[in-house]
Amino acid sequence: VHRLVTYIFVYEDLISLACGAVIIWYFAGSFEKNVGTAKHCLLTLAFAILSALLYLLLRPVVSRVLAVEDAKGFMPVAFATLGVSTTRSRMKTTLFFGIRVPVVVVPWFMLCIAWFIPRSSLLSNLCGLLVGEAYGLGYCFCLDFPESVGSKLDQVFPFSLLKRIPGLKYIPGSLAERRAFESS
Repeated sequence: VHRLVTYIFVYEDLISLACGAVIIWYFAGSFEKNVGTAKHCLLTLAFAILSALLYLLLRPVVSRVLAVEDAKGFMPVAFATLGVSTTRSRMKTTLFFGIRVPVVVVPWFMLCIAWFIPRSSLLSNLCGLLVGEAYGLGYCFCLDFPESVGSKLDQVFPFSLLKRIPGLKYIPGSLAERRAFESS
């Protein structure tokens, strides 16, 4: 059961680790700014588990047709956060490599690009994207909790400890606290 979460920490080579670090820094950081650190941590755990379960469900079917890589690395969770961000975005179009495209197709283009990253599992990345899209569209409403709960989570361990670590940027759970934090 522990492998439903620990696979996101497994990297086999330096290239996949570097790609994973860039993806974490770029996509997960902006997602954390929108939801707060506590909710981001809990959603990361939920996205990892849901992506792994969907991967385990689809792998026997897909492996009959294609060779399937093992799920490893943070990319499925990053694709989940990217899926949430694009489905909940107010923007209709964006620039993607200099071409104006609808925002909702950007993760699918990124999935095609990620296919060429060594030791990257297309199926696990697809599962992460599908989980993120489902959450972004409101199908995983059980994962959402009110901002008041996020504010209370900020006060309990381990999040209260994270707030005190110098140099670590902790983002509060409520929107009002996030706005005050950004303005300071």
